[in-house]
Amino acid sequence: MDTGDQPTPSHTGLSPPEDPHMRSHLLNDTTAEQYRRSVTDGVERVAAKLAATERPFTGISVDALAPRIDGIDLDKPLHDTTAVLDELEDVYLRDAIYFHHPRYLAHLNCPVVIPAVLGEAVLSAVNSSLDTWDQSAGGTLIERKLIDWTTDRIGLGPAADGVFTSGGTQSNLQALLLAREEAKTDSSAKLRIFASEVSHFSVKKSAKLLGLGQDAVVSIPVDHDKRMQTVALARELERCTKDGLVPMAVVATAGTTDFGSIDPLPEIAELCEQFGTWMHVDAAYGCGLLASLKHRDRIGGIERADSVTVDYHKSFFQPVSSSAVLVRDAATLRHATYHAEYLNPRRMVEERIPNQVDKSLQTTRRFDALKLWMTLRTMGADGIGQLFDEVCDLAREGWRMIAADPRFDVVVEPSLSTLVFRYIPAAVTDPAEIDRANLYARKALFASGDAIAAGTKVGGRHYLKFTLLNPETQASDIAAVLDLIAGHAEQYLGESLDRAS
Repeated sequence: MDTGDQPTPSHTGLSPPEDPHMRSHLLNDTTAEQYRRSVTDGVERVAAKLAATERPFTGISVDALAPRIDGIDLDKPLHDTTAVLDELEDVYLRDAIYFHHPRYLAHLNCPVVIPAVLGEAVLSAVNSSLDTWDQSAGGTLIERKLIDWTTDRIGLGPAADGVFTSGGTQSNLQALLLAREEAKTDSSAKLRIFASEVSHFSVKKSAKLLGLGQDAVVSIPVDHDKRMQTVALARELERCTKDGLVPMAVVATAGTTDFGSIDPLPEIAELCEQFGTWMHVDAAYGCGLLASLKHRDRIGGIERADSVTVDYHKSFFQPVSSSAVLVRDAATLRHATYHAEYLNPRRMVEERIPNQVDKSLQTTRRFDALKLWMTLRTMGADGIGQLFDEVCDLAREGWRMIAADPRFDVVVEPSLSTLVFRYIPAAVTDPAEIDRANLYARKALFASGDAIAAGTKVGGRHYLKFTLLNPETQASDIAAVLDLIAGHAEQYLGESLDRAS
């Protein structure tokens, strides 16, 4: 007779015995006090961690961290939130990458403002779903108010509308979907999308998802400042038309991911009007200029767009996710509409019931708009704009610093808050060896946990990147991280020389 461990009832297909204790984990009127205690405990731990964080990362490796998580048996719960939080400290909080640290300089991740975090706590607990009015009520109206506020800031006009999305990739996808449906053609194979060679990868991804293929995207060269060359755009639009193809959309970027460059929006708008082409502005990064007190003019011409992507979770200091797609003509959103009898039957339109699912690619959708609402009602738009202006000004100071440092080559003067540069050793001329030194420096910096920088390629060569989105970062932090990078690169080159000899 087998005396080994027997499978639990849940593994045999039998129903386990009911445990009335499980209901105590449901958030309702009877568990409100437990909810308060548990969330307070979690908040206190995170607050303590934030207060004690001395560097953005511990430098832990995948091989060191993975066994901790792999060793957890998810079929053996701890039955106690305190114990779960203790475990979370070990597998997540201790080694998380903290964007609030002033020497996190890598990607488009911003530190978040407290009113937005408060909004996140509220929306998670109430758990409204923003697809239909009967699941959200006031949440629907708050989101609509914020859409109107944003379209007004952009200047899209009285017929404008939009909807919150999961992020810039989804916003770009929906905008190009609308553009495809608005294009007049008998064959989708004839459709072409024009975007700069440094535009976001989601443009090509969207073309693929829309059944157009990546070849449908025509890459337009950029100038020295990494801005789309409008002369080249005009030439390609004309060639497209002569070849019997249909210029479906031009994607102008207001803040490229690598360089923060802003395409010449007024000139692009003129060409779009001339060729009858949908103009989409990807302002996922540059949307912070909508609140800027000093640099709003840098996105002049955005008001002429047919659609705009904004990522509040980049330059409005909101937690992920908080994004939106905006359109000049609300009627174009009908291309994303599908009526389901159980959810949003057509009669609801006639009854003027505001169902946001009528505009969205998503059905169930979080009340992410509440975070921006709480922020605006607490800080105001000028408060957000002041923070974004600070990082833009810091980037300009950092550019002057790097440009004057003979150890580095900086690519372009920043339009927003991104710096792309690379270490150039005095005694090494082999470009491949310089590439390896820069790659090593970035990896070594990350492994140390002292700071985090990003990387990219320019002209086929490896470069480093600072994305400055933290107003707490100072010029002294930039200088210190540059010294760290130079030190790591020099260490690599010294070891490389030793190996060669």
